[in-house]
Amino acid sequence: MSFKDRLSDPRLRRAAKWTAIGSATAVVCGAAIVGIAAALMSRQLPDVSTLQNYQPKLPLRVFTADGDLIGEFGEERRQLVPIDRIPKVLKDAVLATEDARFYQHGGLDTIGLTRAVISNALHGGVRQGASTITQQVARNMFLSSERTFTRKLKEALLAWRLEDELTKDQILEIYLNQIYLGNRAYGFAAAAQTYFGKPLQDITVAEAAMLAGLPKAPSSNNPIANPRRAVARQQYVINRMVETGYLSEADAAKARQEPLKLRDAGDPSQLHADYVAEMVRQQMVAKYGDDTYTKGFKVYTTVARNDQSSAYDGLHEAIVDYEQRQPYRGPEGFVELPADGTDVDTAVDDALSDKPDSGGMMAAVVLEASPRKLVAVRANGDSVEITGRGLQAVQRGLVEKAAEPLRIRRGSIVRIARSGPQNSWEVTQLPEVEGAFVAMDPRDGAIKALVGGFDFNKNKFNHATQAWRQPGSSFKPFIYSAALEKGFTPATIVNDAPLSFDAAATGGAPWEPKNYDNSYAGPITLRQALEQSKNVVTIRVLDAITPAYAQEWITHFGFAADKHPAYLTMGLGAGSVTPLQMATAYSVFANGGLKVEPRLIARITDARDQVLEDTPPKPADEAGRVIPARNAFVIDTLLNSVVKNGTGRRAYTTLRRDDLYGKTGTTNDSHDAWFAGFQPTRVGVAWIGYDTPRQLGVRGETGGSLALPAWTRYMQGALKGVPVAKLDVPPGVTNASGEWMYDEYANGQGVQSLGVEAALTPITPVEVNSSAPTTGPAPSWGNQPVIPVLPAQPGQPAAPAQQDERNRILNMFR
Repeated sequence: MSFKDRLSDPRLRRAAKWTAIGSATAVVCGAAIVGIAAALMSRQLPDVSTLQNYQPKLPLRVFTADGDLIGEFGEERRQLVPIDRIPKVLKDAVLATEDARFYQHGGLDTIGLTRAVISNALHGGVRQGASTITQQVARNMFLSSERTFTRKLKEALLAWRLEDELTKDQILEIYLNQIYLGNRAYGFAAAAQTYFGKPLQDITVAEAAMLAGLPKAPSSNNPIANPRRAVARQQYVINRMVETGYLSEADAAKARQEPLKLRDAGDPSQLHADYVAEMVRQQMVAKYGDDTYTKGFKVYTTVARNDQSSAYDGLHEAIVDYEQRQPYRGPEGFVELPADGTDVDTAVDDALSDKPDSGGMMAAVVLEASPRKLVAVRANGDSVEITGRGLQAVQRGLVEKAAEPLRIRRGSIVRIARSGPQNSWEVTQLPEVEGAFVAMDPRDGAIKALVGGFDFNKNKFNHATQAWRQPGSSFKPFIYSAALEKGFTPATIVNDAPLSFDAAATGGAPWEPKNYDNSYAGPITLRQALEQSKNVVTIRVLDAITPAYAQEWITHFGFAADKHPAYLTMGLGAGSVTPLQMATAYSVFANGGLKVEPRLIARITDARDQVLEDTPPKPADEAGRVIPARNAFVIDTLLNSVVKNGTGRRAYTTLRRDDLYGKTGTTNDSHDAWFAGFQPTRVGVAWIGYDTPRQLGVRGETGGSLALPAWTRYMQGALKGVPVAKLDVPPGVTNASGEWMYDEYANGQGVQSLGVEAALTPITPVEVNSSAPTTGPAPSWGNQPVIPVLPAQPGQPAAPAQQDERNRILNMFR
């Protein structure tokens, strides 16, 4: 039967008619059902007008005083960037990839939907999506990601509403700031920082294409998780930009060839200030609670980029140099590597997944090893060949007969780092020793740099503020400061000779204090004693002024009396301090006797840069005076001598400045190494030691060899371009025969000698250039009267009280 005959058949005509009616009815009913469902759903949909004032969850962001981002805290890393500040190249890349007809459709792209349906039907499966940017905003802001008809219908309804309520630019702005892009980065501005370490405004075409490829599969397509897949997606985006007319073929060719430069934890330009950021976070949580993590607070600190970078580099170099002097402890682990290349990549990824880079030291798996050459591969797939001096530190692990725990072979997990003037690779090991550095401006208390340890990710304990350690000889200047108020001068002669004390004097067992090198110089001046850090001299002085007086005196500098028991051992720094506390105390000397409180936060703003709190610098004034200006001045001259002629001389020979002041510190058994010092605009304190105190090394590992290099390296950067400053001479001091002392002691008064027989060591009155009175009431400071310990002058008997005091001291030390 022909087709014409079939049409003339009444039965077939009736069947076709009812089929058409049925189909039409089904369509109408379906549409009615969908319409009814849509009407019912519309009543339950959220109010999209709330997005008129889009307020996403924004993290706490912490900045240096220069505006460099140093920390971000919140569930979501995000920066809110207005649409007019988002670079055109990124908007073009996103539109080309996600929604080329965004500015033409009304929320649902019927042309794009039809194209996707045909493509999926032809190729089988879901190869193209059809969700517009408006639909994605609706889903991200109001719905879940479940794949159901109900969710899709709600998404469509919300998309229509969004198009009615908001402009296209408003919708695109929300999308670009809200979308998740992997590695806790929300929005493209945060992703630019996360993956490339740069502001969104500075990205290239290739980087924009890389970022635009992330929304499809942010967890698996990002360049950190899977560089190969990320590059393939990037190339797709570049091609789409050409197809849609957003990019010329010539520019596309350049973008395709641009190498991928991801943010590198070992990048020397990266500012390491994690401990500072964590201190700010704790203060903000204490003040604002949980809002800290969602309201977009911006905190600007007093920390300066140059100072922080110099402090980190100085401490890092000092610790690495020390570690290179320690024996190699062997690889961190081992993984069996298969022969097949693809399987090797997988094995390396698994082996290094829990071995993050630390302090510029990168984890790598050894592919081949011999005493002359080592080849290793990093987590990012880069292969590194190391020879010559780069293997020097681990030679004992490369020899054929190396013990198993030390042996480096194929599959060993080692650390590699760049070093030296050539920035060449070397095999190294993670340090076990820790350290801290604090720098502050003594004039207003602003903390300019703070490093709480070798690597925050390895050890979050902040040694700068939380580590209570013995300060060793770096504490001696505070004892000398107390002694000045008791009549001592830098010219006082003290016998540097062996001593012994019973348990009552020390608060413990009987004690025979010794100098660090077990050598004794005999009678020397206080200035010489501090230059050479003579322990015995400090103990004689402390015993003369009494530990109780010294304990009260040090509280003027901010030290807690209960942390420094009033025993003779206090003179050698047997109490407990933190590096930040030491920096605050040394600022008193740097500031002419004025004390300032450390200050870290300068300004707090909200997400829209409205100032919430502003703490301008408050210069120190007489209200903060804790010791006499002349006391600080004389101590400063002593500390300057330590740098120029004593244990701190390395700083002077390196920096060649006359305005440097400081003191080394090494505790008993070399458990702690310190250098505390200043230039009138900067106080710096460096500490190095093990978390569980143990000896830093055999003879030679001291504050001068360990901590002083870190301090010097910091000052090199911090004082660049800063003019040399001269100390102002305060009232009440006189220079007598080249030595500074209080006016009232310039005519031979005060303590002329200690522990030296007057008959064996005649005292010649010093020549003075001041007409200061030598009589009158004894000066005082604080709550303690000053009672000078005066020796008898030749031909002149001492007063009975002074003679008794002198005899008591001499009898003890004979």
